[in-house]
Amino acid sequence: MPDQTAAPRIDTEGLSIDAGLKRFVEEEVLPGTGIDPADLWSGFSALVHDFGPQNRALLDKRETIQKQLDAWHKERRSTPHNRVAYKGFLEQIGYIVPEGGDFTIDTANVDPEVATVPGPQLVVPVTNARFVLNAANARWGSFYDCLYGTDAMGVLPPPGGFDDGRGARVVARAAVFLDEIFPLTGTSHAVATRYLVKDGALEVDASALKAPEVFAGYKGDPDAPTAILLKNNGLHVELVFDASHPIGSQTPSGLADVQLESAMSAIIDCEDSVACVDAEDKTLAYRNWLGLMKGDLAETFEKGGKQMTRRLHGDRTYTAPDGSEITLKGRALLLVRNVGHLMTNPAILDRDGNEIFEGLMDAMFTTLIAMHDLKKTTGPRNSVEGSVYVVKPKMHGPEEVAFTDAIFTHVEKVLGLPQYTVKLGIMDEERRTSVNLKACIRAARHRVCFINTGFLDRTGDEIHTSMEAGPFSRKDFIKRKSWITAYENQNVDIGLECGFSGKAQIGKGMWAMPDKMAAMLEQKIEHPRAGATCAWVPSPTAATLHATHYHKVDVMAVQSDLAKGGRRAYVDALLDIPLAAYRQWTRGQIRREVENNAQGILGYVVRWIDQGVGCSKVPDINDVGLMEDRATCRISAQHIANWLHHGVVSNDEVEEIMKQMADVVDRQNAGDPNYVPMAPGFDGIAFKAACDLVFDGRKQPSGYTEPVLHRRRLQLKARQH
Repeated sequence: MPDQTAAPRIDTEGLSIDAGLKRFVEEEVLPGTGIDPADLWSGFSALVHDFGPQNRALLDKRETIQKQLDAWHKERRSTPHNRVAYKGFLEQIGYIVPEGGDFTIDTANVDPEVATVPGPQLVVPVTNARFVLNAANARWGSFYDCLYGTDAMGVLPPPGGFDDGRGARVVARAAVFLDEIFPLTGTSHAVATRYLVKDGALEVDASALKAPEVFAGYKGDPDAPTAILLKNNGLHVELVFDASHPIGSQTPSGLADVQLESAMSAIIDCEDSVACVDAEDKTLAYRNWLGLMKGDLAETFEKGGKQMTRRLHGDRTYTAPDGSEITLKGRALLLVRNVGHLMTNPAILDRDGNEIFEGLMDAMFTTLIAMHDLKKTTGPRNSVEGSVYVVKPKMHGPEEVAFTDAIFTHVEKVLGLPQYTVKLGIMDEERRTSVNLKACIRAARHRVCFINTGFLDRTGDEIHTSMEAGPFSRKDFIKRKSWITAYENQNVDIGLECGFSGKAQIGKGMWAMPDKMAAMLEQKIEHPRAGATCAWVPSPTAATLHATHYHKVDVMAVQSDLAKGGRRAYVDALLDIPLAAYRQWTRGQIRREVENNAQGILGYVVRWIDQGVGCSKVPDINDVGLMEDRATCRISAQHIANWLHHGVVSNDEVEEIMKQMADVVDRQNAGDPNYVPMAPGFDGIAFKAACDLVFDGRKQPSGYTEPVLHRRRLQLKARQH
């Protein structure tokens, strides 16, 4: 690793801080917060030096437990898996802790987007200002545009200019949706000729809404409104009228667009979807988060040969049925995902010259930055309830959740914020968290606002945790094993048991195919049907389309039924390790599995290392674009590492496949002027990083990809400088 101490640094309160980062904090972040620089650095130094050793001890405990697991599986590798004995062993070593009695969370001051209004959720890399602005502005989206521009109606739009026939089908499809969710008496939205407001009620061609209470407001003249606002399951729909518009001129009523309230919330990600390895990267991340919290973030870019500047949308105002004015948010509620407990960062060194834990840095600075939103008294606000929302990933069990809770209590004291101002999202993506989920929630019961399943990281941890148990099934078959159903069900069941309904989010994971919207519309409705109040989508377009599911499914009613129905998934089913039962694979099947994993790893890692892109749409081996981040990379790397360890495939075979797939990835990226090919030399840093993830996969802590990726990215950045 390059000597990061060569960068200009300033010593303050026992810390050696990158000069650029310190200047950013003091000159851009602190003004307006009321926090004195000396008080900040003193409090932050205490956080680093008091909590750092505890952080290290928790990581050491992970390693100790893993060694115990490895030894247990090695001793029993030749015998059938004994679930009862296994569970007893996990309890004996403290891997599983007592669940404890019933309780309900008492998190207060939670915004409705988290507590009471189910809807889609975006996750976006904080380092990409354009993407961040798109996500924040995805609170509203055009249903017409999303239907027209995707395969949501079955096929993609034809090339060339606007297709009138497709446009007509879009209008008809939208009318079907309106008739289903907001039915009229005696007529259809498809043939309606006039919408007006009379005596505080919506009238459509002398007909009325079957449920008059869904009428929420309007814009313009009540006799000829420019917009009608409807509301269902807490979500709003705006009908936009403009007879001069190309679409509105073709509809009987002048209906020019149907705007859906879409991304109710968005996670601004400092973790899985970014490549932040040093002070330069962290400053960029924090500066973008600052722009969001202040409300002044802007990005200028070129599109279609023209320069455009994107800014944050303002709030929307309407006239309510009773004549009063109502205001709706124009932006998604923003949560910020900090990094986990594992990684350190050279941006700041402690008094002994060691890199500090990056999670401590994120906790202090993302909360400090959010104070700019907390102090607003006018204009659009992120949290109208005065809260800061932090998602904490990759925690292993309740002890680590309690540690996180203590971190934010310290941060709140330093910043003069009331305790529990920071609300905590718990990612249920590590095995020791899954099997202790109720205890994890209990450890943060005063600030938890969110639990979310993460199948990919959860599977990567499953493989690493049970690496010595034997070869795992092929990835597609792992998804079909019983543990995954139990995992998904338990997340909802325990959340409801702990009183999440109406207080906090219960979430589901990402739709990974951003170009497959018809399939998403068919399949992702299962998430609200399962009782999840939010689910992740890969784009603003997907958020608008997924929003239709929350109109069709009353999630709060589903949760009420589940709570009454007595279903409860228990930990025992989660302990069924998804090992391959028969292992009668042909060499062709083995090779195809390794090729698929290797190609995904290489396609992702080459952009991460060479271009600093932490999340992107990467073509898979069949040229289908998939959203890839460190979670997808982790499962693929751990899967190959498992098969290597158990002799399913040899080192020579994997090395040959890695080179072959590097050729494939090179061809897939041939049109990228910034791309550096891996073949024919296979000696670049990116290719070496991909190989490290595979061949050294068993040695990586919890199977994480971050240590390898950060080390190799820093190596490349040192060469560039």
